[in-house]
Amino acid sequence: MSELQRTPLRDFHAAHGGRLVDFAGWEMPVQYRSILEEHKAVRRTAGLFDVSHMGEVDVRGPEAGRFLNHLVTNDVAKLFPGRVLYSPMCYPAGGVVDDLLVYMRGPDDYFLCINAGNIAKDLAWIREQAAPFNVTITDRCADYALLAVQGPKAVEIVQSLTGAKLGLVKYYHFTEGTVAGVNCLISRTGYTGEDGVELYHAAGDALALAEAVLAAGAPHGLELAGLGARDSLRLEAGYPLYGHEITADISPLTAGLGWTVKLDKGAGFIGRTALLAEKQNGAPQKVVFFKTGDRRIVRAETPVLGEGGAVVGRVLSGTLSPLLNEAIGSALVSTTAAGLPLSVDIRGTAITLHLVKPPFVPLKKSP
Repeated sequence: MSELQRTPLRDFHAAHGGRLVDFAGWEMPVQYRSILEEHKAVRRTAGLFDVSHMGEVDVRGPEAGRFLNHLVTNDVAKLFPGRVLYSPMCYPAGGVVDDLLVYMRGPDDYFLCINAGNIAKDLAWIREQAAPFNVTITDRCADYALLAVQGPKAVEIVQSLTGAKLGLVKYYHFTEGTVAGVNCLISRTGYTGEDGVELYHAAGDALALAEAVLAAGAPHGLELAGLGARDSLRLEAGYPLYGHEITADISPLTAGLGWTVKLDKGAGFIGRTALLAEKQNGAPQKVVFFKTGDRRIVRAETPVLGEGGAVVGRVLSGTLSPLLNEAIGSALVSTTAAGLPLSVDIRGTAITLHLVKPPFVPLKKSP
C-alpha cells in the first residue's frame, strides 16, 4: 500500500482533534467534534475546511482560451479577468473526465482547480488534449494550499483579516490580496451552498493562515469542519461529487447539469457530438434526488426499485440531512421510471423515495 499524501495542515488537524482517514489517497480529517455539529455550524455561522488536497494547474499561452473552450463543455469565451467558471470536461463519448473550476487571470493566463482523486488522470488528459495548441500546462499542486471558509459569517470573518473589499467580489469571481499577511487568491465559489471564501496560498503559509482564520472566527462561532460535513452539506445543496453523480459513464446531461453544456458556444469541444445526440434523443437514465421521511441512511449502490419490485436504478449518494433530520440522497434511474413510485429495501423494510428538486434546504448561494 502506498503512503498517504498529507496536506501542510496534517499536524494542525491532529492537534485540534481531527479524526484522520484515507480520502482519495490523502490523510484528511473526516470530522473534529461531530459531523452533525460541524454541518450545523456551517449553516448557522461558519466552518473552516482544509481542501489543500485539491489540484491546481496553470494554463498559459496565446491559445490558452481557445484550448480550454475545446477542453470543457461550458463557455470559456464568456470569462474575463477575475471571473470563475464551473464546468465538466468530457470524454468523446460524453462521460465526465472531471468537473473543475476555471479562473481567468488574463487573456493568456488561466488557473484550474481539479479534484484530488483525479489529479494524475486529469493532468495526463489535459496535456494530451493540449498538444495541438500553443499552450503551456504547469502542475502547481505542490505549490498551493487551499482553505475554504463557508457560512453566513464567513465573509465577515475573512474581511477582518484583509484589506481586500470582499463585498465587491461577486459570486464566482475572485481577486488577489493578503489575508493575515499571506498572499492569497481570494475566491467566492464554495461547495456547501452557503456564502463563503476560498483562499489559495503558498503551501508554506498554510499553518499561519489557518491559525489566523481560526482565531478570527472564534468569536463568531466558527468551527473546524471535516470531509464528513463537506459531503453532507454538498448533498443537501444538491451539488454533484465526481465518482457519484458524475462519472465516466454519467454525462452532464444525465446528471442534470445541462446548464454547463453549451452546445452552441461557437467552438467544438470534446464530447459535443455525443452530448448533442443525447439531448436530441433523450437520455435513457437520469440522476434524481430524494428524501425518505426516515432517518435510516440509504447507502450508495443500494438498488432502486420500481413498480412490482423491479430494479430500475441504483443509489449514487446517501446521507442524513442534519437540518431535515431525515435521509437524503441521489440515484441514477431509468428515465421512464423517474416519474413513477420508487423505493429501496433496507434490511427487509421498504422505504419510499420522495423525489425533490434540490436544494433540500433554503440556501444563501446556489449556482
